[in-house]
Amino acid sequence: MTQSILEMAKELSLALIETGNVPAEDMQDTLQTTHTTLLTLKAQEAFGTTAALPAVRTAVDWRKSITKHAVVCLECGKTFKQLSTRHLMMHGLDGRLYRAKYGIPHTQSLAAETVTARRRKITQETRPWEKTPRYLRAQERDGKAPAEEAKAPAAAAPTTPKRGRKSAPKKAARKKSTRG
Repeated sequence: MTQSILEMAKELSLALIETGNVPAEDMQDTLQTTHTTLLTLKAQEAFGTTAALPAVRTAVDWRKSITKHAVVCLECGKTFKQLSTRHLMMHGLDGRLYRAKYGIPHTQSLAAETVTARRRKITQETRPWEKTPRYLRAQERDGKAPAEEAKAPAAAAPTTPKRGRKSAPKKAARKKSTRG
């Protein structure tokens, strides 16, 4: 028994979704496109023509290309967890040009939402800014123990006076005395 074109389109669409090549939200669009393509191929087969299908370039909504688990490259249609600079260079683009070409805001990540959420979680857990020399100097200046030292029992605190900026109230008092 031969399958109808609708059944073939349905199976092809489901296979694309199961392999992760198409997001599940786009099932209806994929099904319609696949059905139309199969009808065109059947008509070409019936008339014996071998002309290639016309390339249909529709307006692309970039929001559909970035889903929870995948990002679809709008240039080639491949699916990734993130669009790397290396992949975009294969198309002669970089992140800035890719965003400009498809109208994507410059603040929009070119990574799947799960990847972005995982990176955010790791950053919040490791708190890398607390390991920078600038942060450590500021903590020392403010008299606060850095996060790593706060967990350990306090050793002998330095007794030397702090050098550097004078406190704000003394500056204000000095300014008043020089104006009079």
